[in-house]
Amino acid sequence: VQLQAYGGGLVPSGGSLRLSCAASGRTISTSTMGWFRRAPGKEREFVAAISWTGANTLYADFVKGRFTISRENAKNTVYLQMNSLKPEDTAVYYCAARRGVTTKKDDAREYHYWGQGTLVTVSS
Repeated sequence: VQLQAYGGGLVPSGGSLRLSCAASGRTISTSTMGWFRRAPGKEREFVAAISWTGANTLYADFVKGRFTISRENAKNTVYLQMNSLKPEDTAVYYCAARRGVTTKKDDAREYHYWGQGTLVTVSS
């Protein structure tokens, strides 16, 4: 599976962006999908994940109520809607896919495929 993340950019504090992750080479309809991010000088961290049916989602505490993960299996695409952005949300955002289910959606080691990342910059 090849994953292509896009939709990043420069946005003022309080603004919104929608990231997309398009998959090719294989359907992701049975894959758990996740978003992670790496801020400058920091370790990669979990942001959000969604089960293959879309029925179950998981969010990091720092994005709850602001970010929403969703998917359109017919389009082989996963989204991350980001609202009320803060300067501390500045990071490269990566999408990831895991074949099958997992009880550890927030663990990067559970994912088999990774996209190249898209940069989100939030100005203060």
